[in-house]
Formats: sequence, structure tokens, C-alpha cells
Amino acid sequence: MKLLLVVACAVLDTDGRVLMSQRPNGKKHAGLWEFPGGKIDSGETPEQALRRELWEELGVEPCERCFQIFSFASHTYEDYHLLMPFYLCRQWDGVARPKEGQVIRWVFPDAIADLDLVPADVPLAIELRDRLPRGRRFEG
Repeated sequence: MKLLLVVACAVLDTDGRVLMSQRPNGKKHAGLWEFPGGKIDSGETPEQALRRELWEELGVEPCERCFQIFSFASHTYEDYHLLMPFYLCRQWDGVARPKEGQVIRWVFPDAIADLDLVPADVPLAIELRDRLPRGRRFEG
């Protein structure tokens, strides 16, 4: 079975909400919600890939030092196995705007698991809910 290495991120605003993205029509898992991120290209570190993906998907530009490793997902889909380092990001330049036809929404950590998520993101959403409760504020 093919191993697919991808990276994802919980982009957090100062109110402690997480940016979620709904997969657009025409893509696998269309209509399901996910954390922003994507494939790691050859020669990229996970942090470099995440920085690139956040710019391409949302027009935000975090510095690589702004990423804090939080967890990872390991999930078997029908035709591949996904391995995904998962980061937190609390600082970036720019305003998040969907650039790839997706819908975005800011969601408190305790409500993310209520979204219809891509399967690999479900345990990450639960972990965020348990470790970053609603109402917790981030300064910076």
C-alpha cells in the first residue's frame, strides 16, 4: 500500500477559534471539512510544505518558526495510508481568504468534531477539543 506524507495545521485566531476548510466539489471527499495543509513535495520539510500550502490555499504567510508540533494522524484509506504531522499556528501575515474554491469557517475547538470531517482529521479534532477548550484565549 502506498504511503502518502502530508501535513496539516490548526490555524488559531486570538479568540482561540480554528480555521477549517470545506473540500470543494470535484475533489476527493468533496463537502467534508478539514484542517488546511497538503502534500509534502520532494525536498521540502513539513514546515516548508505547510507554509507553502497555507499561502496557496488561504493567502496567509506564517513563518516556519510559528509552527508548533501538536500531534499526528495515521489513517488507512482504501488505496493508500496517510501519515500527517499536525501543527498549531498562532501567528501569520495576511487575511485568510479561500483561494481554491473552498469554503472556510472559524470554529471553536469544542465544535470541530461536530463538523462532517475527512476521516483522518476526526482524531485530531477530538484531541484539539480535549486540549484547547472553548474560551481559551491566545495572546500574541
